[in-house]
Amino acid sequence: MVANQASPVSKSIAEYYARKRGVPARNVCYVHTSAAEHVPRPVYEQQLAQPVARCLAERKLTESILYIVTTLGVPLGVGGSQGMNGTAASVDSELSMLYFAMRGGKYRLEGPYPNPFFKKLDEKLDRARFPIYLVTRLAGYNFGAVRDLIDRGLAPANQGTVFLDQRDAGETTGDEWLRDAAIRLPQNRVVLEESTAVLYGRKNVIGYGGWGSNDKNRTRRWSGFQFLPGAIVTEFVSSNGRTFERPPERWTFSTWKKEDEGKWFKGSPQSLTADYVEEGATGVSGHVYEPYLRYCPRPDVLFPAYVGKGRNLAESYYLSLPALSWMNIVVGDPLVRLGR
Repeated sequence: MVANQASPVSKSIAEYYARKRGVPARNVCYVHTSAAEHVPRPVYEQQLAQPVARCLAERKLTESILYIVTTLGVPLGVGGSQGMNGTAASVDSELSMLYFAMRGGKYRLEGPYPNPFFKKLDEKLDRARFPIYLVTRLAGYNFGAVRDLIDRGLAPANQGTVFLDQRDAGETTGDEWLRDAAIRLPQNRVVLEESTAVLYGRKNVIGYGGWGSNDKNRTRRWSGFQFLPGAIVTEFVSSNGRTFERPPERWTFSTWKKEDEGKWFKGSPQSLTADYVEEGATGVSGHVYEPYLRYCPRPDVLFPAYVGKGRNLAESYYLSLPALSWMNIVVGDPLVRLGR
C-alpha cells in the first residue's frame, strides 16, 4: 500500500484497508508528497516513484509483491505534454512500470507503453513474462465512500447481470467491443442495449459498460443502478478520472462547447468515475487525461475475465488495458474476486 503522510484521509484509508485485509505493516509505504491531485514529473519521480522503490527494495518485497494500492490523497496525475506522443500519465499507470524500471528496463515517457499482460486471459500473472505491478486505487469523494467500497469487496456476489449500453447501433469500434463482450458472457447474465436508449435504474448489476457523458442521449448524471457487492464499471470517457473532489450538488455533465465552459468541473464537462463509487460500484476505471478510445479498457476482455473466468479485480482490468505509462486508473481493491 502507498499512503501520503501529508493527507489524513490517505492515512485513514491505508489503516482501514490494512486492518480489513490483514496487510502487514512492512507492506505499507508512507511517502511524503504533495496532497495535490496533479503533480509535475519531478515530484512524481522524487516523492513517489523513488520512495516506493526504496520501500520495496529495503523490505525485500520487490519480487513477492504483485499489486500496489494507492489511496485517495496520493497524487493522481503526472503532468506533462498531452496527445498521442505526450509525457503526461496517471501516477498509478506509471507505478505499474516500477518493477520493470527497478530491474533496469528502459521505456520512453512519450506515448503509451504496450501492456504485456493485455488479453492474456488464460495466463497466470507470471513475473518473468509480465514484469509489471498491477496498481489500483482506493478512492472516492471521502473516507466513508472508500470505506464502503472496501467493505463491498470483502463479500462479493457471484450473481447478477452485466449491462452493456451501446451509443447507437454498433457502428463504432467502442460499440463493437460492447457487443463482443455480450457475446462472450453467459447469455443469462448479460443485457445489451443496442438502440439509442440509455440504461437507467437497473437492479442486480454486477457489471456496467457504456459511454457515460459521451452518449449524446444520456441526460442524467446518476445511473440509478442498484449495484451488487463486487460490481465493476467501465466507460469510454476521456477525463472521468480527472478528480476525486466532489462537485457542487447540482452539477451535471455538459458539452465541450465554449458557451458551456462555465458548467465544467475541474477543466472538463464529462462524467466522473467517483459517481459510480458513490452509487455502490466496487471497481471503476477512469482516465486522468485524454487516453484515446484505442487505449480505454476493453469491455470484451474485462467482463469475460472477471465474471466468466473468475480473475480478480486488478487482473481483470489490467488484462483489458492495451497500454501502461498512460492515462488509466483502476479504482478498487485488487483482491476482489467473484469466483467461477
